[in-house]
Amino acid sequence: MKSEFKTKLIQHMLNKKNGEKGFTLIELLVVIIIIGILAAIALPSFLNQAAKARQSEAKTYTGSANRSQQAYFLEKQQFAPDLTSLSLGIPATTTNYGYATLGASKGVTGTAANAISTALAIDANLKSYGGAVNIATPTGTGEATTLATLCEGEKAKVNGGATSFPIAAGGVSLSTSAAPICLTAASGAGFVPIQ
Repeated sequence: MKSEFKTKLIQHMLNKKNGEKGFTLIELLVVIIIIGILAAIALPSFLNQAAKARQSEAKTYTGSANRSQQAYFLEKQQFAPDLTSLSLGIPATTTNYGYATLGASKGVTGTAANAISTALAIDANLKSYGGAVNIATPTGTGEATTLATLCEGEKAKVNGGATSFPIAAGGVSLSTSAAPICLTAASGAGFVPIQ
């Protein structure tokens, strides 16, 4: 009887030991550390993609303002003085950007015959954008036409990026023989062309 009891007790202990399956503290710590490392790698990439998505709003709206200014000029021989006149449906302000456009009136000539559209970042972590349309006679063509460019701030506002889109001085350069040119700045507060 005693030996039978011992055998059953040993079997019970072996079964209990085999039935107690789980993770040790070390194993759990290793898994948590691996998850932490993966999160540290993925988070900056995710945040960068979120900023790019918000900046695409500005690129789209500024590009639309440029194209609309070109169409407005072809129809009325002057640029639209503001967003309302362009009738684009672009709000003056969104959560991320403040939008504006300013165009020269009829009869203006030379480098003053232009339209400047801006998307200035409200959120300091975003880059600002600018667009310019001018009247130019490209070399060798002999015909005046509207030429446009779209520029992106070199840096976000928080990093010392542009807070305005001026003609010259780190914004855009206008010419009567070529398309507008985005101007870079030594401080990084200028603009680069969007391809």
